[in-house]
Amino acid sequence: MKIHHLNGYIQSIYLVEYPHGLLLLDGCCRADVPMLKRFFKDNLKRPLTDLKALVVTHMHPDHAGAAHKLRKLTACQIISAHKESQWYRGMNGLLMHWLDVVLTVYVARRLNKSVKNVWYSRKLKPDVRLTDGAVIPGFPEWQVLETPGHTDRDLSVYHAESQQVYVADLLIKLRHGFICPFPVFHPNKYRRSLQKIADLDSRQVLLAHGGMLTMHAGDFADLIKRAPSKPRTPLRATVSKFKRLMGQSS
Repeated sequence: MKIHHLNGYIQSIYLVEYPHGLLLLDGCCRADVPMLKRFFKDNLKRPLTDLKALVVTHMHPDHAGAAHKLRKLTACQIISAHKESQWYRGMNGLLMHWLDVVLTVYVARRLNKSVKNVWYSRKLKPDVRLTDGAVIPGFPEWQVLETPGHTDRDLSVYHAESQQVYVADLLIKLRHGFICPFPVFHPNKYRRSLQKIADLDSRQVLLAHGGMLTMHAGDFADLIKRAPSKPRTPLRATVSKFKRLMGQSS
């Protein structure tokens, strides 16, 4: 088993290689598909159809954006959390989807990346829905762990033998240290998810934003202590900013 760490459009990509096929630990950005094609051809010397499965840890553009496109190209299975409803549902979901797409382009520009098409369907059509602790079909060494908080359906992906866990956006590493993601829709669940990963005592933690690194119990304890006690969502942030602006003008 070999894990390839690739630089995606705005996030790290983790591609797990086995002789019998490859597993993507997340659904990437739509803009990452051409790069993945080149990597399979030029670096792996394998056809793209050797991609057998990918996990969508949650529905944000850099984690679900390439899922449907890659399945169309490879016939791979899309794995998701066991949720019957869509994340981006209703009028609020439609607006939130648009906002998340715009924010993805904004982040890319902050990273000095050119503007690329990151549009994708807000409705995921997974092949397999898994619950906490279930193994990934075709890759039984890997299991999904439910780690909600950032959204209601976040997954982490755990390889017990090597003590490595991919946590997607559960936490973010910046130059000055670790921070919580934005948004955090479910703060109580978020803190429990952090503790759940801390209890694994993994040798290596794989972040979508921060790379592959070693973390210690103190890192998690500090982040749990600083985690929000109330939801931090785009709507709440907009209302708060509006109130501040009104206060300054009065």
